[in-house]
Amino acid sequence: MNCLLEPFQYSFMRQALLASLLIGSTCSLLGVYVVLRRMAFLGDAVAHTTLPGLVIAHLNHWNLFLGAIVAAVVTALGIGWLSRGHRLREDTAIGVIFSGMFALGIVMISRVRSYRDFSHMLFGNVLGVTTADLVGISLVSFLVCAALLLVNKELMLTTVDPLHGESIGLSAERIRYLLLILLALTVVTGIQAVGVVLTTALIVTPAASASMITRRLDRMLLLAVGFSASSSVAGLYASYYLSISSGGAIVLACTILFGVAYLATRVHCRRFPSRWSRTARPVVAHEMAPTADARAAGTLIAPSPILGSERNETGHG
Repeated sequence: MNCLLEPFQYSFMRQALLASLLIGSTCSLLGVYVVLRRMAFLGDAVAHTTLPGLVIAHLNHWNLFLGAIVAAVVTALGIGWLSRGHRLREDTAIGVIFSGMFALGIVMISRVRSYRDFSHMLFGNVLGVTTADLVGISLVSFLVCAALLLVNKELMLTTVDPLHGESIGLSAERIRYLLLILLALTVVTGIQAVGVVLTTALIVTPAASASMITRRLDRMLLLAVGFSASSSVAGLYASYYLSISSGGAIVLACTILFGVAYLATRVHCRRFPSRWSRTARPVVAHEMAPTADARAAGTLIAPSPILGSERNETGHG
């Protein structure tokens, strides 16, 4: 028992634990939608393109958190603007802005004599989170979670069938921009824990692990949060007792849990192949699309277990 409590007798470890849980929960919740929409590369791009904002804020003695937010939001909106109307493929827009912004950050860093000041930006330092940082992380986490709760149905519908969403009055483009902004804010919180290089892992890996186990959205969200929380705690313990990087340890814990989930589903697949095909197979977004009869009737029917039992939005069978 003493081994479990010993690390948290220090205030910086308690603050690190709270920050890790907030960051992990926020990243994993949004990560579920990122995985369903196959936007993992976009999350990686937004994470790396925060580097210029961080460098500019550092050189001018501004708040790093705000500098990263500005750079991330500009990147997300820029990608959305370039790829609007399918004039340019989204992955192409991501590649252009990703490489350009990251190169700009590298050029800015090269103008500084020492790279040591930027190591915590690249690899994170959750053990150095201050009370002010914790307040900022809490506010961003609350904002992202509240937004996801408010637009959950609209976000899911535009994820699985944007054409049907537009036919009933939803703007898939606006929902997409909102998701991009939320992703930018979430990436910034992740940088506090694991840095620019590893932030994508906090967003994608817990959600990917959850998607290996279940196809129900509510369970996927809960499992993703559980995986991220477990990884955060395990990573901090490993950092304390093994004297290793806290950010790297957290991401390694996430990866190990993914490996366990993958192996478990493979075993389950071999023992119960029919049950695996219905419930434990990784989710593909188009499988959750409403049926043609549902579109004709003007109701949304969820044929996939991820949205619950097969019923319409009014709650009737």
